[in-house]
Amino acid sequence: MTLQQLVYFLAVAETRHFTRAAQRAHVAQPSLSKQIQSLETELGASLFTRSRGNVALTAAGEALLPVAKRILSDVDTARLEVAELVGLRRGRIRLGATPSVCVGVLADVLRRYHDRYPGVRLLVEEGGSRDLTAALLGGELDLALVIVPPQGIGSALTMTPVLREQLMVASSAAEPAPTDRDTIRLETLRDHRLVMFRQGYDLRETTLHACREAGFEPRLAVEGGEMDAVLRFVEAGLGVAVVPSLVLPGRPGLRATPLAGPSIRRTIALAHRTDAPPTAAARAFRSTLLGHIDGLVAANALPPGVEPLR
Repeated sequence: MTLQQLVYFLAVAETRHFTRAAQRAHVAQPSLSKQIQSLETELGASLFTRSRGNVALTAAGEALLPVAKRILSDVDTARLEVAELVGLRRGRIRLGATPSVCVGVLADVLRRYHDRYPGVRLLVEEGGSRDLTAALLGGELDLALVIVPPQGIGSALTMTPVLREQLMVASSAAEPAPTDRDTIRLETLRDHRLVMFRQGYDLRETTLHACREAGFEPRLAVEGGEMDAVLRFVEAGLGVAVVPSLVLPGRPGLRATPLAGPSIRRTIALAHRTDAPPTAAARAFRSTLLGHIDGLVAANALPPGVEPLR
């Protein structure tokens, strides 16, 4: 088995067409087909079904696909790691982050990193922690800032906790406050309509679970938004929302009320695959992130409800 065969296999798997795959791989179509056949002969199994111009993965092809992606991703990372030995004048970071981190601290960290290492390409993927974790394990990301799940995540990922954030109740500053107190009990949300995140969003599941634990099913005014949309809907007075502390600074149209009693807190960690040590560029990003957090702590500039884990 050769790396070139895996490149050809991946091209066919993603285009589901031999001619288009050959064009993408910059090779003649007969040569690509021959290499695929050689790979199938070595593996002792067909990787594709070919009937009336329709190309589909067989069970063997489905099994090979994630492995091939991971192998080629690791080879690409190895090439970049060698290139980085010249002093981080070149390189690439594929970074994942949750929406609250993207809205919060990430932009300033990326700016500091880019100023110091302008030759390193920054590729950012925004998503939920579960999707980002899967992307890390599949070799599609180098690092990810994710929410640590309560049940842990096993040994496949190495996590460095960096921040702990408290969840707040956000309401429109132009509307009456949801409570006349400095804090609000979760049960009080029974009397308010909630703006809710889309299906699959970590915060959606956290909020629904907390409300049900408090003994009620929340009434939803609108649902299905991403972070920016939810905050804008709250500003417009559609309802209140449970959101992370990190996203509230710089939004005068929102009022933040801490939850009373046992607050809902989440730990943000920087994660990478345990079996793939971070590249020089990724290690430099970790150092930049931690240095930025240290600077915020020294300046007493962390948002209310956010604490460092250093």
